[in-house]
Amino acid sequence: MRTKRKGRISRIGSYAIASSIRDNNHHHQPCITCTTFNILAPIYKRLSNQDQSCRESDCRANWLARNHRILDWLLYERSSIICLQEFWVGNEELVNMYEKRLGDAGYFTFKLGRTNNRGDGLLTAVRKDYFRVINYRELLFHDFGDRVAQLLHVELITPFSRCRNTDLRQEIIIVNTHLLFPHDSSLCLERLRQVYKILQHVEAYQKENNLNPTPIMLCGDWNGSKRGHVYKFLRSQGFVSSYDTAHQYTDADEQKWISHLNHRGNICGVDFIWLLNPNKYRRILKTSWSEAVFGMFKYLLRRASLTESDTFAFLRADNDGDYITYSGFCEALQQLNLTGHHHGLSVEETEDLWVQADIDGNGIVDYEEFQQRIWKTTWSDQGDEISNGVQDGGGGGIKVNQEQTIGFSVENAVLFPPEVEKGRWPENYSLSDHARLTVVFSPIQMPRSC
Repeated sequence: MRTKRKGRISRIGSYAIASSIRDNNHHHQPCITCTTFNILAPIYKRLSNQDQSCRESDCRANWLARNHRILDWLLYERSSIICLQEFWVGNEELVNMYEKRLGDAGYFTFKLGRTNNRGDGLLTAVRKDYFRVINYRELLFHDFGDRVAQLLHVELITPFSRCRNTDLRQEIIIVNTHLLFPHDSSLCLERLRQVYKILQHVEAYQKENNLNPTPIMLCGDWNGSKRGHVYKFLRSQGFVSSYDTAHQYTDADEQKWISHLNHRGNICGVDFIWLLNPNKYRRILKTSWSEAVFGMFKYLLRRASLTESDTFAFLRADNDGDYITYSGFCEALQQLNLTGHHHGLSVEETEDLWVQADIDGNGIVDYEEFQQRIWKTTWSDQGDEISNGVQDGGGGGIKVNQEQTIGFSVENAVLFPPEVEKGRWPENYSLSDHARLTVVFSPIQMPRSC
């Protein structure tokens, strides 16, 4: 019956989230909902294909009406958490409109503009009757794309506390972001670095506040698909895509849904709500980052039709020995356009990669080390094991602390307009060039991992 209900809701579209909530409440399973939506800032929305300089921001009636419709939908759904991207922070009237309507509806709101006065940014809103706000942090990347992220640390309040062990703090870390658009292949590394910075920031925040393992939700426009390095990097850290989890999709199902019609006229799935439960074992972040970069390195070599032996020869081209030197390694990175420009790998990042590759620390990388660290990347495939967002955390000899904590089960996830769930972009959709993603989560009790 549960599978049948999910299918019905998915076919109807995201406006049926309310019925999902009612179904859960009927079965005494309290839930929260989270919506992420890139609302297309008026300063970027083109009104004419012939005149690219004609933007919606020049026509107040247009952007005002469209954003009122966006708010109408958001307030109709009344998600517990709302994460918006391309929020026009540079327009006071629009900012006041969102803050007033969301505030009157019972939301705390937090806005953050991109650096260098780009004009747009982020807005995160949480319902006052669902959460107590513990802390709010802003992350400014100060990078090539002037990107930013928001971190919100909240605690669930009634009615959830009546349904669970009141000794357990029911906290969540919510992150809202909008990654750089990959205008060319060299920017893929920058997007990967942005995610690394976000996870570093979250990790530092947890250590600074001496937090126990806490559910983490990463929301936003990731400007990358399930085929990309960012997706694999997050999976290697234990995150699962909530939408794919709800629909039991694997990597082979990447064409079954889309969420964006980009300015090049291409349709793609780039909007995600990632979930990391506190019982999920996490690998060392720096190790995952190194493997992600080596994965990109290997991808570029394979794209150039280099085999394993070809690659080893390419890397040791500066010497006659059967090993790779640091200078040869650096030269190869530059030839692959991973260094030598302002958003390429830094000297420090390159040295860190070399340390990872040189396992025995003798200053050279032999063939065995090359195989183990560079060629045979060890991306985690655990994201293929979809189990409704809940992982046992005890496999593979991982030690589990039986102390209990709160995590989340993915109950449902839907995209609006509903056509995008079938891989089609509707011609009559005008709210944005992105679909709206809403996920239903149910708090559950679980053992905390070490």
